[in-house]
Amino acid sequence: MNQLEALKQFTTVVADTGDFNQIAAYTPQDATTNPSLILKAVQKPEYAHLLHEVVARHGAEGLDETMNRLLVRFGGEILKIIPGRVSTEVDARLSFDTEATVSRARRIIDLYQGEGVHVDRVLIKIASTWEGIQAAERLERDGIHTNLTLLFSFSQAVACGQAKVQLISPFVGRIYDWYKKNAGATWDEAAMAGANDPGVKSVRAIYNFYKKHGIATEVMGASFRNLGQITALAGCDLLTISPDLLSQLAASDAPLTRALGADATKAMDIPFVQYDEAAFRFALNEDAMATEKLAEGIRAFVADTIKLEAMMK
Repeated sequence: MNQLEALKQFTTVVADTGDFNQIAAYTPQDATTNPSLILKAVQKPEYAHLLHEVVARHGAEGLDETMNRLLVRFGGEILKIIPGRVSTEVDARLSFDTEATVSRARRIIDLYQGEGVHVDRVLIKIASTWEGIQAAERLERDGIHTNLTLLFSFSQAVACGQAKVQLISPFVGRIYDWYKKNAGATWDEAAMAGANDPGVKSVRAIYNFYKKHGIATEVMGASFRNLGQITALAGCDLLTISPDLLSQLAASDAPLTRALGADATKAMDIPFVQYDEAAFRFALNEDAMATEKLAEGIRAFVADTIKLEAMMK
């Protein structure tokens, strides 16, 4: 049994890509996309025709609608390959606008349903700002399920749990990147690997808090830099993994054992926490890493969305 097969015993494996031709080989349950992954895909010859077709059919409907159509086109192709759900992201420029996020999410779902896709097969990805979390809470009440992304802090995870969102995506690799950059020459890669990796520790803390207190929101580790981060989170509800790392897992026969489990949280002393808006904003502000990475992530997704729009024009 290779490591990918072993991992699937404990964790739902999700493919993190817009390159749907790569997905079938790894038989993931779900798949996630974002503007950066879609931008990367449409620049490949095998996907360029999708952009051209969408623009030809819907270009006169405005950039927002054309973008929605492109995202749904990719999502629809992915859903032909996987048995589970696809995550489709709302425009990151709406990250601080609850009403606009709700409206855009509903439009995306309408388009999927127009293609015959059931609402339960789509997760709407929304940045884990206070406004985004409030939008997700409203959507969940309406039966539209959400994936709260760009999540870097415990406070964001707590607020998402309170909002009863379907799933969160803590960004393991970007947390690791921040701590490594800040440490500079003092960073000890070996000492900070595996269970000691700051990104891994963040996800473990969130997972344990959710399981200890019966919070149903699914935890999906994301944004991995190496196999050690993945294997250290074996047992997490879901892990979304790039094709390159899926390939490495499939090529490895090294032993892999469960690292996380809900039963182990029963004996843990983990106090219950909850936030109102002011407490959430203060807690997030106190976390320099999360504050910086959230802002940086929104800017990066916006930049790639603008590049996609330029290609549409």
